[in-house]
Amino acid sequence: MVGRQHPLIRLYFKVGLIPQIICGLILGIGLAFFSKEAASDVALLGHLFINALKSVAPILVLVLVVSSIANHQHGKKSNMNTLMVLYFVGMMSAALLATFASFLFPSYITIVDNAQEIGLTPPSGVKEVLTTLLTRMIDNPVNALVQANYIGLIVWGVGIGLALRHANQTTKTMMTDLSYSISYIVRIIIRFAPLGVFGLVASTLAETGFAELLNYVHLLLVLVCCMLIVALVINPLLAFCVMRKNPYPLVFTSLKDSAIPAFFTRSSAANIPVNMEICKRLKMDEDTYSVAVPLGAAINMSGAAVTITVLTLATVYSTGITVDIYSAVLLCIVASVCACGASGIAGGSLLLIPVACSMFGIPNEISVKVIAIGITIGVIQDSVETALNSSSDIVFIGSISSSLKTESEPAFESAFEAKTN
Repeated sequence: MVGRQHPLIRLYFKVGLIPQIICGLILGIGLAFFSKEAASDVALLGHLFINALKSVAPILVLVLVVSSIANHQHGKKSNMNTLMVLYFVGMMSAALLATFASFLFPSYITIVDNAQEIGLTPPSGVKEVLTTLLTRMIDNPVNALVQANYIGLIVWGVGIGLALRHANQTTKTMMTDLSYSISYIVRIIIRFAPLGVFGLVASTLAETGFAELLNYVHLLLVLVCCMLIVALVINPLLAFCVMRKNPYPLVFTSLKDSAIPAFFTRSSAANIPVNMEICKRLKMDEDTYSVAVPLGAAINMSGAAVTITVLTLATVYSTGITVDIYSAVLLCIVASVCACGASGIAGGSLLLIPVACSMFGIPNEISVKVIAIGITIGVIQDSVETALNSSSDIVFIGSISSSLKTESEPAFESAFEAKTN
């Protein structure tokens, strides 16, 4: 607490993370512009940040999966079957859209100078991808942690979580507390993201030149455009299939009342009270939204599916791997499943990129660097992603409530008209 009283430290914690990352980005660009030698000297900051992420990400994935499955509540119906279908179809559609956009407008990022130098061998086809996937699934759990085998960790996490569903409540509470503890460590590491971004951007630009900035802009445009299409086209289409009426009054209401707060908090979990209040004000079915809003904040992650897919394919293209249509479809499925496991903290989806990258035999040394690149553009990407995730909950819950012919149906239109007049 004594060190926290220093004026510089107080200022550091007082300023928000987003302005800090922007400052780190600008300072890194400026240092690389004026002195490439000095920019190369600060590479250690980026290296330490990447290693910290690399060390905490595997245990975070394992603990989050175990905790979420072990604490799942039994016996709550509340139209969950229909809602779960909407969630998965929405995430799968988002991943397919991201794959299609990545094929049309491929993104390239500088990760390594030569992929062959680290022993990266492109898979020969979908058969080899599936073989690698199945082999990783049955890996020893200790080895999976040491080698950062995320596929194996998820399988073991699901198995342990299912077993713990029959455990005492004290054990389940302990797993919840453990997940909070690991997430807290991640938050601490993320607080040093401005320094990591500064070192990463400065050293990268010193080595590759300023043309790399154009790659970041291109990557960001692909991500944001995909998320906008999901919010304005795919989600309304899915809602129309359920409610059989114009979904856009509900869509626009969700974007204004839910997406905007989520854009600034950058946390689906933090936006749960906001969504609960929106559902109550629009007179949605209480039995549905009381369960669906917390559930959606945990597993309804269309924005995360887009992020995982686009950044994974950018990594694949940048390492010279050719992707066939079957591998792409498999990636969409994996990205949708991974999106469900995205943690509720800012940038949580980035920590699951190594899971998708491992499908193509891409080692952890490369995929963790992609996480750092994602944090660099995350000032915009993660905010838009969280806004999409949170507003999608309102759209899907509202469409189900409307299909039940509750009072929520006229409430959507009246609420929207009151806000637009």
